[in-house]
Amino acid sequence: MVLRENPFTVSLACFLIIFGTCSLVYTNYVYSVSVKTFQAFPEPVAIKLRRALWFSNVEPDPKKAMEYYKQALIVADEVGMHPFSDEVIGIKINFAAFLERMHQYQKSIDVLEVIKKDCLGWIEARGERPGNAGQRNKVLKKAVQISVKLGELYSGEYIMDPENAERSLVWAVETALKEQRRREDEGVKEDEGSWMNDEENGAAMESLAENYSSQKKHYLSAPLYLQSLSLLPPNSCHAVILMSNLSLALFLQNPPPTPHTPNPSLTQHLTLARTWAQKALSLASAIQPPSRTEECDRGCAVAMAHLAEFAALEGNINEAKRLLEKSAETSRRAGWGEGERDVEVRLKSLGKEMKVE
Repeated sequence: MVLRENPFTVSLACFLIIFGTCSLVYTNYVYSVSVKTFQAFPEPVAIKLRRALWFSNVEPDPKKAMEYYKQALIVADEVGMHPFSDEVIGIKINFAAFLERMHQYQKSIDVLEVIKKDCLGWIEARGERPGNAGQRNKVLKKAVQISVKLGELYSGEYIMDPENAERSLVWAVETALKEQRRREDEGVKEDEGSWMNDEENGAAMESLAENYSSQKKHYLSAPLYLQSLSLLPPNSCHAVILMSNLSLALFLQNPPPTPHTPNPSLTQHLTLARTWAQKALSLASAIQPPSRTEECDRGCAVAMAHLAEFAALEGNINEAKRLLEKSAETSRRAGWGEGERDVEVRLKSLGKEMKVE
């Protein structure tokens, strides 16, 4: 099989980077620990918290919301609530979420960094004391979840700090795996409780993979996508997303040279990438309602776009056009306007390239 070096290579890279990595669909576990019910709070705290939430959600007013969040924390301390309980940490996290909604991203980051630092400080000072195993587990889990959220915020379009995003996500993944290994080696302590489940571990790995992909470190993102994929349940539409993302990472990966070990050829990259894109389509076709969600359709649209570009690289322009049209139609049926628009742009550029020939 002879691969063409031009004119498609440059347009392929641009298109795949813009469209190829399907948006990460990830439940923000860190925000799921926010205030769920006022019944968990003593009434003096609940009064302040109701006002804080009113000025957060009903009549957004950052200054008033901040003041009532602060008052809620002061009263919580006065009535003897544990400063690292789910409820008290939840108040702080709710405030960080509010700042994010108000587009005050750096302030949201600052709040979360303080919470994470305080959590780790408590673990270092008191986590190993007798009777604290259960609380240590909860606080460490919160710190990991917060670190994943920090990675998301640092890598966002308004902050664009890939180094701190990577630092936060690497710490989260390494800490989660280290704690899991400790439990496997030493056993679960009395009253310690459960650790992060497969979905949470996979989400952390996927976030780190996304970060590496954004930095064009695809040789690092590919194994993380693969490991995250292994943690998903069978017949998961999110697996279609991960397979599509893995396909892109495998094609674009370019690891640093290793002495006496040649890097895989473009043909080898294409073969691997095509295999995973086809696996994404096969899995999606096997998933039926009610298990089937829009992630299946989005993952299919991305996988078909990848396959189209691989066909273009090999000179099969008609097949590339056919697959792109199918990708656009799949996006249209799924109501995914962004995906449809990206593919339509690529179809127009492909048509121009065909005329040049």
